[in-house]
This record gives sequence, structure tokens and C-alpha cells, in this order.
Amino acid sequence: MTDPEQALEALKRGTEEILVEKELLERLRTGKPLRIKAGFDPTAPDLHLGHTVLLGKLKQFQDLGHEAIFLIGDFTGMIGDPTGKNQTRPPLSRDEVIDNARTYEQQIFKILDPEKTLVMFNSSWMNAMSAADLIQLAGKYTVARMLERDDFSKRYKSGQAIAIHEFLYPLIQGYDSVALRADVELGGTDQKFNLLVGRQLQEAYGQKPQVVITMPILEGLDGVQKMSKSLGNYIGINEPPDEMFGKLMSISDDLMWRYFELLSFRPLEEIRAWQRACAEGANPRDFKVRLALEIVTRFHDAESADKALQNFEDRFKRGALPEDLETLSLQSDSPQGIAIGSLLKQAGLVKSTSEALRMIAQGAVRIDGERIEDPKHAITPGETHIFQVGKRRFAKVEVK
Repeated sequence: MTDPEQALEALKRGTEEILVEKELLERLRTGKPLRIKAGFDPTAPDLHLGHTVLLGKLKQFQDLGHEAIFLIGDFTGMIGDPTGKNQTRPPLSRDEVIDNARTYEQQIFKILDPEKTLVMFNSSWMNAMSAADLIQLAGKYTVARMLERDDFSKRYKSGQAIAIHEFLYPLIQGYDSVALRADVELGGTDQKFNLLVGRQLQEAYGQKPQVVITMPILEGLDGVQKMSKSLGNYIGINEPPDEMFGKLMSISDDLMWRYFELLSFRPLEEIRAWQRACAEGANPRDFKVRLALEIVTRFHDAESADKALQNFEDRFKRGALPEDLETLSLQSDSPQGIAIGSLLKQAGLVKSTSEALRMIAQGAVRIDGERIEDPKHAITPGETHIFQVGKRRFAKVEVK
């Protein structure tokens, strides 16, 4: 696609905001390859589907002939991004950052073309920066402007501590754009302040300011909070095909369309047609299968995706219960047995009894395949059953 207007329309898909759209169109009209930057701090060893929202947009630019720069924030990762945090984030050690960064390099090429991707580390220029250089950089921005950032402002007003090094994070992220002479920077909506700092610093250093493109934050499996490994609501791109397929099939029908828009490479017109078909009575499960097949194929292969579908149908569609579960023994302190909420928590199927009761109320708890609706149900000593929460969590429990 060489027409600038058509390219812009394609690039706008799934974006939250483009600052400034007119500037992006002007750069596309030059016909010159643009330098597109997306930065990731290696704070955990695994990437998940939430990260791929940005990677997919970077791949789209790449397919249009632009230069994709995958920036690993090994230097900023040791500071700890304070975005969205209500307290100072613990920094990572150098060894932790390097180990995590190494896994990132292996994972990103499941999406990006390795022959056309420039992988950079921001320690390349930050380690060479002297204390005087860092002071000069800090002089480019004011405390007043820094306190305009929502999370800093809230912490300051509530009397919560803000460490000086946290102010350095957006400055260094912004300076990365100066060092790379970026034309465009991609980031989540929660990164908007930091991305705009990059624009302002480029101007301060005599460069043409980058275009900022913010992408929506992908909700996790719960459909409420953003996808996060720490929240346990994530789908890792290195997960086995069966696990990935099962998790995708577990999302709500409404969330499915959000995933289609942000993760699928299918034409938007086709997705909209499927959505209309569902509104007219088609089974949403059929389209959820298409989404799961596409995602599993992308991160594994078509054969693995087809096998995952078959395994899923064998296990769930026909109501089959797993037969290879190890028996977990739980001791009852009462002749009346163990309450279902407590048992589910002890078996590791839920994080709390309140979550167990919520899942029961939603009809998501089964014993030996039969739905349980009584939150006061108890399992008496001598009973052994297979307990199921949702579509993927099982445990075989013996009560003594």
C-alpha cells in the first residue's frame, strides 16, 4: 500500500489517539521510510497478548516499508516505570533486566520480521551519558510540568513519597526518541505523558518532534483490569497451544470483539460482518474458535492450532473430565465437612473464598460435571470428587 491516505486509514485501526494525525500524513507523503519506535522495559521474562497490541501496530508499519525499532529499556528497567503506580516501584537488578531482555529478543520475532527489525538497548547511549549530561537533560523539564502527570499529581497531593529518580524515567524515555531520531513512537494510553515528553525533548534538541500514537490497553481474561501477569489474567505468547486456546475460549462474548479488533489481522469489515451475524442469532462460540485458531497459529503453527481445537472439544464440548489428575487430600476439622468455598481456595482453584462464592453465583463451579448453586454446600469426610471452576481449572480432591 503506497497511497499515503490509504496507509493512514489502515494505521488508524485500533489506535486510541494520533498526535498529530496531520503530521503523520505529511511524513507518509514524503515517501521516505519512517523510524517507528516502540519501547518495552524487560520487567518480566514473558510477553503476553497485551504487549502484542503494540507489536502488531509496529508490524503494520513494517509491512508498509518503514523501519521498526524494538527498543528494550534495559536502562529504564532498572529505574522502574512509575506509570499508574501509587507508590515507588522497586527497581530491578542488572542481572534480572538482562535475563528478561534476552527472552524478549526471542519472543518478538513471532510477530516482527527479524530481517527488518532493529533491536536496540537504551543502555547503549545512557551508559555513555555523564553526570553532567544527565543534569543537562534534567534542565530541559520543570517539576511543575512533571507534576501535571496524573499519578505524580495524586501522590503529591496525598502526601505519598515521590523519589527523585522517578522523575528521571519519563525524561530518559523521552531522550530515547532523541537518540533514535524517531519519527513515530507507539505506546499504551497510560504512556501518553511519557510519549509527549519525547516530542518536547526532540524539539529542545533541535529535532522534528515525533508523532505519538497511543494504543488501547488490552483487558485481561476477566474483561475488567488490564492484562497483567501479576493479576493472573494474561495469555503469554509462549504458553502451550492448548493453554492458549483454552484461555481464549474462556473470554466473554463481548470481550471477544475487543480482542478481534486489537489482536486479529483479519479485515475489519469481515469482523464487523461476523459481529452483525452474532447480533442476528449466530453462535458466538463459532467466531471465538476462529479467534483462538488465528492467535494460536500465529504463535505456534496451524497444526498445533487444529490439535488444540480438537483437544478443547474432546475435553469440554462433550463434557469430558480430565482423568489424569493427582488426588489432593484435604483434612476436615468438622464432621460436617469442608465448605465448598474453603475447599476451592485450599485446592488452589480460586484465590479467596469470596472469589469462590462469586464463581458459584455465576454458575461457574461444578462437581463431577454438575453445576453447584448452593454456596453453603459442604463436602463431607470420605468423599472424593473432581472440582471445576470456569472452563479450565480442575482439581481432584479427597476430603478426610
